[in-house]
Amino acid sequence: MSKIEKALEAASETNALRIGKGILNQVPELFREQFPGKRAIVVADKTTYKVAGKAVYEELKAAGIEQEEPFIFFDQELYAEYSYIDQLTAALKTHDAIPVAVGSGTINDLTKLSSHLMGRRYMCVATAASMDGYTAFGASITANGAKQTFNCPAPQACLADLDIICKAPKIMTAAGFGDLFAKITAGADWILADAMGVEAIDNQGWSIVQDGLHDTLSDPQGIASGNMDAVSKLIEGLMLGGFAMQWAKSSRPASGAEHQFSHLWNMEHFLNHGEHISHGFQVSLGTLAITALYEQVLETPFDKLDIETCCQSWPSPEESDALALQLFAGTDFPTIGVQETRAKYIFREGLAIELKRLKDNWSMIRTRLSQQIIPYKEAKERLQLVGAPTEPEDIGMTRTQLREAFIRALFIRRRYTVLDLAVRTGYLNKWLDELFSRGGIWEIKNNN
Repeated sequence: MSKIEKALEAASETNALRIGKGILNQVPELFREQFPGKRAIVVADKTTYKVAGKAVYEELKAAGIEQEEPFIFFDQELYAEYSYIDQLTAALKTHDAIPVAVGSGTINDLTKLSSHLMGRRYMCVATAASMDGYTAFGASITANGAKQTFNCPAPQACLADLDIICKAPKIMTAAGFGDLFAKITAGADWILADAMGVEAIDNQGWSIVQDGLHDTLSDPQGIASGNMDAVSKLIEGLMLGGFAMQWAKSSRPASGAEHQFSHLWNMEHFLNHGEHISHGFQVSLGTLAITALYEQVLETPFDKLDIETCCQSWPSPEESDALALQLFAGTDFPTIGVQETRAKYIFREGLAIELKRLKDNWSMIRTRLSQQIIPYKEAKERLQLVGAPTEPEDIGMTRTQLREAFIRALFIRRRYTVLDLAVRTGYLNKWLDELFSRGGIWEIKNNN
């Protein structure tokens, strides 16, 4: 049984996935198999309609499947924001057709949540290997200024034609590689959470994402050149990440601290000289940032940790709340820091137990992390080869802003990650000084 077949067995929402060359003409067959007797409606933006949406519409029409007129987003600045959910749900209310999302991240998330709100399932036709959300449980949508994950089912069926995927702009494939690479640091964060007794590793969820992951990431040149075998492995790896999230009903198998950077920058409306930055590109930089932090972790002798000093300097709940409010004062989300850090706050007695577990088991934990993490230099080279950003300047960010993101990202999610380890052991500022001071990876000069 293939990895995809095993993942489909574990998936609770997606019944069918087809990946292959020249298979767009299989859309009607797949639709009939999953939605017998139903009408269809193609959902796309003006670019994806031209790339594949019109062909999907014509294939469905030729097969005798009744359809509504396609719903096409024409907004040049289209992104996963709730006002577009309102637009699509308003259209879906007028009929009971099954949406066929033709596109990548934005189109998929908008259709996923809109379909759920209308009480129906949907089908997805992927147009790029750009992110792992195709088969994921939940949709990541900006609402009221904050990036939020809304609970909603993954598509009932998904199809990826490699002819179309391989012709996607290289920038989109690079984004997908960045999103898949993030599963390395996400896995390391799960190892830490498991070792600290915070969140146990689910073997099924872990296996779906991590088995073969290092191999899939080993051919960045093939992916950059559009080699079909390499791109096929990439899209398969991204789909597997979504299946793992379906299984877990959580993004934990595929998302760690590196994704918190991405969520933070979305919430802060951070743009690259006025342009939106793709999720994969945000995560690419976040992954490198967290990889660099993990190299600091691996060089630290936690078997000699002074637990008493860590506990004495640990803030009270009131002090923690005050800092969280201070960090996000004046933003669109002033209370999120308090909300999320309260959810994972640990009192000094519990902290002492957690840090003793770290100290006593450091040799084993360090070995597991070393086997998981791809060294920073190598990770950067691979991401550069596919065209993903590797420096803050690549996405219009200063090094000072990147440094601040290490602290701010910690406060916006309750998920335990290496950022929590850094704060709870009292090492975060020391590690950041080493990364951003003279001779560091991101030496800050002239207030940049």
